[in-house]
Amino acid sequence: MMMMMTETMTSEMQACIDACMNCHKMCMETMTHCMSKGGMHMDKTMMSMMSMMRDCAEMCMMCMNMMMGGSEFMERTCMLCAEMCDRCAMACEMMSDDAKMMECAAACRKCAESCRSMHMMTA
Repeated sequence: MMMMMTETMTSEMQACIDACMNCHKMCMETMTHCMSKGGMHMDKTMMSMMSMMRDCAEMCMMCMNMMMGGSEFMERTCMLCAEMCDRCAMACEMMSDDAKMMECAAACRKCAESCRSMHMMTA
């Protein structure tokens, strides 16, 4: 059943959309940051981390689209997004000496928390 977003957009949904948008932006910026390091920094671990950031960014975009469209799959999408954001945050936190990685981790954590709150709204 399709929701009419003009009538049903809650402040919690808007906050979650905003968190997803910020997380998407941070993951994309952090990937660019990682690529700019290049050279010896581009090992297998960094390539895996960048792949995770790309996946996280894509999931955040999908989550935003599901919420804005009022999809019946919104709740499940938000829960998967939260899981992916948590994993991305953990990976970024392994590079605690890099401020950009920590900024990305914080955005991922905030998005995960917001997405989990969407589950609580419908539970």
